[in-house]
Amino acid sequence: MMDARAFSSHSDASVAAATTDQNVEQCRSGNNSEATIMEKPRRWHDVFWSGMFVIHLIGFGFVLVVLGLNRFKKKNRLDIDKYTYRFMENQAGLTEDYWPVYAVAGLVGTALGCCWLSLLGSCATLMMKVSVHILTTYLAVISVLSFWAEQVFWGVAFAIGACLQLLYVISVIDRLPFTMLVLQKAVKMVWNLPEVMKVAHAFVLLLLSWMVLWSFGVAGVVASSMGDGGRWWLLVVLSVSLFWTGAVLCNTLHVVVSGIVFLANVHYSKESSSFPTKSLMKSLQYALTTSFGSICYGSLFTAVIRTMRWQIRGVRAKIGNNECLLCCVDFLFHMVETLVRFFNKYAYVQIGVYGKSFNHSARDAWELFQSTGVEALVAYDCSGAIMLMGTIFGGLITGTCAGAWAWIKWSNRAFMIGSMSMLMGMMLVGVAMVVVESAVTSIYVCYAEDPLSIHRWDPEFFNQISETLNQRLQHRSKRVSEVLTHNQLDNLVRSNTSV
Repeated sequence: MMDARAFSSHSDASVAAATTDQNVEQCRSGNNSEATIMEKPRRWHDVFWSGMFVIHLIGFGFVLVVLGLNRFKKKNRLDIDKYTYRFMENQAGLTEDYWPVYAVAGLVGTALGCCWLSLLGSCATLMMKVSVHILTTYLAVISVLSFWAEQVFWGVAFAIGACLQLLYVISVIDRLPFTMLVLQKAVKMVWNLPEVMKVAHAFVLLLLSWMVLWSFGVAGVVASSMGDGGRWWLLVVLSVSLFWTGAVLCNTLHVVVSGIVFLANVHYSKESSSFPTKSLMKSLQYALTTSFGSICYGSLFTAVIRTMRWQIRGVRAKIGNNECLLCCVDFLFHMVETLVRFFNKYAYVQIGVYGKSFNHSARDAWELFQSTGVEALVAYDCSGAIMLMGTIFGGLITGTCAGAWAWIKWSNRAFMIGSMSMLMGMMLVGVAMVVVESAVTSIYVCYAEDPLSIHRWDPEFFNQISETLNQRLQHRSKRVSEVLTHNQLDNLVRSNTSV
């Protein structure tokens, strides 16, 4: 059995090494043409989804203006209340009563996002550790406060969130050192590219501009004369719209940053850190034109599927020997893994660099990782989850600030205002987090396509990531051998029993 394990481990490592060598040779011959990648004409992809997003943006923008104006300085200015009389339960207010609270939420979220970008070079690792360890406590505290305020739904929701967060951190505690190493290198990479920081600040301001209009409409909804049930349903629809809009802006920044980082990494050399001319403007131009439809399409599903994958991985690692529960979780796990092949964040690197469609990019990225063995590193890394924790933590701080003010003035609508403010904070902080996450995805794609580009940039990091990849491949081979041996023993026992 030991021979079989050793042979299996050696075979997987040899296949990965051979494929990596092949990629290295291909990239050596192709490095001369990399500079012209951004100059090649590109086809438009997923135009339908870009059209749907633009129509959605115009339609919801009009609705937000109407909802906000109806209660601005005059009650029922546009005579909309005649459609909501039968839902009337609470005393109506004015848009400007609630709009300042959302303005505070926007300012807090923007400040947190800008602080994150500003502190990238000095204490980003500390901020990531704080996000990992303090989020569980913060969720638990808000859960207790929600029960104290007799908000049972929110108390249960935050309690479940705290339990899931704690379970996930426990399940990945052994992966955190490697994850922190990758995040440190990603921060170092983006910090040396001032163009990236300028684009990130611009996108934060762009998202904030849309939130000014969004919060104006939401303030009008909160001030409307309809009952709480009607308000909540309308706010949920507007929240989905904000989530899609925020995801599109974040992923557009993802495409721009990953394209810049990828090309900068490929062209890096110790003698002269050459960088393709006009790459920033070209990458931004393609992201907003030919690739915009692919970004809109991927933004609908990628974030949800990634979150499901992280949580299921965490639960799966802590189930133990409960075969019934393990079978159910394995079914969900394989279903989500199948979806990941079609919706993964690494597709955005392929979109930014090569201008492919989203499905084509996602499939190519996943096949590249599997053929080189880098998929083992991607599965082991949990940097995306840490970025999500930081985003949620920023959203919770924003929601707490706005909710506390709302509780003092309107206690019956504090959770309504706080939840919308939390979503605003998550979107604004998420734009800042995308910068680092884009660098992480570019590192893995660069390592899979051209390992020498990582070696030229940081030889020590190249050795560390290669050693970790070798360990993960050996671990995977060992598990495969154990499963095969276990199945053989089960078949032998069944045959003996039947005899």
